Amino acid sequence: MSFIVAIDGPAGSGKGTVTKEVAKKLNLVNIDTGAMYRCVTLDCLNNNVEPTEIDKINNILDKINIELKIENGNQIIFLNGEDVSEEIRSSKIDNAVAKYAAVKEIRDKITPIQREMGKNDEIIMEGRDIGTVVFPDADVKIFLDCSLEERARRRYKQNIEKGINISYEEVLESIKERHRLETQRTIAPFVKAEDAIVVDSTNMTIEEVVFSIINIINEKRKNIL
Repeated sequence: MSFIVAIDGPAGSGKGTVTKEVAKKLNLVNIDTGAMYRCVTLDCLNNNVEPTEIDKINNILDKINIELKIENGNQIIFLNGEDVSEEIRSSKIDNAVAKYAAVKEIRDKITPIQREMGKNDEIIMEGRDIGTVVFPDADVKIFLDCSLEERARRRYKQNIEKGINISYEEVLESIKERHRLETQRTIAPFVKAEDAIVVDSTNMTIEEVVFSIINIINEKRKNIL
């Protein structure tokens, strides 16, 4: 029997880190849907394919192979047999992924894959449209929010730790532009599901957010059982 936790939220809200921790503590299968769109984006960029070149995008989608594997407790992302876990987190992909994720053909390819993953397992899936499009009937829907400034600060800190030379102001503008693109796209725009529980992580530690979400999930499970 499946049990689905959907965590949606903007870039930099801490979804990835929080989802990993919750998955470990509750023994849920963690599925990073954003990684799938990042893989498609990387494949398109590597082949010099623009978001407007639909025929070329379809050719890529016909051949693409994306695998999410767990190795030594860590999620490893494979694109066409190659480990791209680090590459898909680069600023190059950050700046491009929203444009490719808005392409209908790409979403039509990725969404069924995501739904298939949630058929028989107890999963926690994070992204932008999990509770609204992929799993509108998810057992638990959480919207992890955060202020723009705090999201930019976190992403800037991550970049510094990775040796990526980009200013805080550039990161802030990039996040603002990505938010604009995601909320204004015509295909699966980024919105909060009406029945999602909002958790604002702006002034919370990772531990506090994880604790809060675990409590929400456990309470929902009681009601279901």
